[in-house]
Amino acid sequence: MNPEVTTFLTELKHPLIAEIEYLRELILSCDKNISENIKWNGPNYMFKDEDRITMKINPPKKIQLILHRGAKKQAQPKAKLISNTSKLLDWKENDRAVITFQNLPEIQANSEDLKKIIKDWVKATS
Repeated sequence: MNPEVTTFLTELKHPLIAEIEYLRELILSCDKNISENIKWNGPNYMFKDEDRITMKINPPKKIQLILHRGAKKQAQPKAKLISNTSKLLDWKENDRAVITFQNLPEIQANSEDLKKIIKDWVKATS
């Protein structure tokens, strides 16, 4: 875990800090090449220095994971980047999906699904 992200979150005093911390650990455990920083006022995850997942933590009523291919718009693939049929994924475009969580029990209940999605996403976008 990146100490700068930890400091940022500690100072933020977010009401869903347990959810955020659980997701941080889960995401980082998916691949040793995933690193963490702050981007767009929330934790951001890179694979080999390329942005891939951004955690949207505001407004502080839910947590969203934005799965993407970086900040710059790219040509759209003809099909969704991963074939996962999980109900967790809300596809915005073929190369961008959002996962929304309301609370820790919901995250924990879906953690195995989420790990698979993250691993598939990293592989598909590398």
